[in-house]
Amino acid sequence: MKHRKPPPHHRRPQHNQAKSAQRPGSPPVVGGDWLYGTHAVLAALANPKRRIHRVVATKEAAEGLPPDPGRKPQIMEPGQIGALLPRDAVHQGVAVLAEPLRSVALGDLENLPEPVRIIALDQVTDPHNVGAILRSAAAFGAQGLVLTDRHAPGTGGVLAKAASGALEHVPMIRVVNLAQSLAALKDWGYTIIGLTEDGEISLQALEPTGRMVIVLGAEGDGLRRLTRERCDKLVRLPTRGPIGSLNVSNAAAVTLYALTIK
Repeated sequence: MKHRKPPPHHRRPQHNQAKSAQRPGSPPVVGGDWLYGTHAVLAALANPKRRIHRVVATKEAAEGLPPDPGRKPQIMEPGQIGALLPRDAVHQGVAVLAEPLRSVALGDLENLPEPVRIIALDQVTDPHNVGAILRSAAAFGAQGLVLTDRHAPGTGGVLAKAASGALEHVPMIRVVNLAQSLAALKDWGYTIIGLTEDGEISLQALEPTGRMVIVLGAEGDGLRRLTRERCDKLVRLPTRGPIGSLNVSNAAAVTLYALTIK
């Protein structure tokens, strides 16, 4: 029997607590993340694993929320909602203050039924990109997103808005050491595929296996050396136009789509 390494140590990420000015008659200020935008809010409200502290909405947006007698929205003007959120946040008239979702353990990926598609990110720090990758992962049926505990964004409003509800559906696994985590996944039967411009095979030639991890690196730096060394195959995305590379979130979407139709 193949010896299986124990999952590398992981810990729950630290999240910035939401802050808001205390207004007369408003609920006490509590910790959590402000999530905003119609899709992100509706998905959070529908997720039984989410603990929602507060719902705020304009009168018009509140009419589109699911009825919940125990959790009625506080009606506000758009500017009042904007004052609770980061500058220039596009809230579409609705926001919720919610506890972050619990991070899934790496070991939970060991015995998933095939086919399994996992995305792993090597220090991708832009929350817009990570959110867009989550959205593609949900659309194409990926079962998890692995990312480093450091050099990765938290699961706050910017990421949730970009994910358009996918944050509630795709488990996120935070790990301290990505290279060690990939080694553990390999021991559990996963094929580790690294996307890189100098990959030895093209995406068209890649034959899917039952258990796959697609690893993407930060734009510019790409995959780090130890990450590359843990990959079973390095794969390139063939391009024909004057621009030879894709945004990391677009690369994730193209790869997941290609593996879905094969």
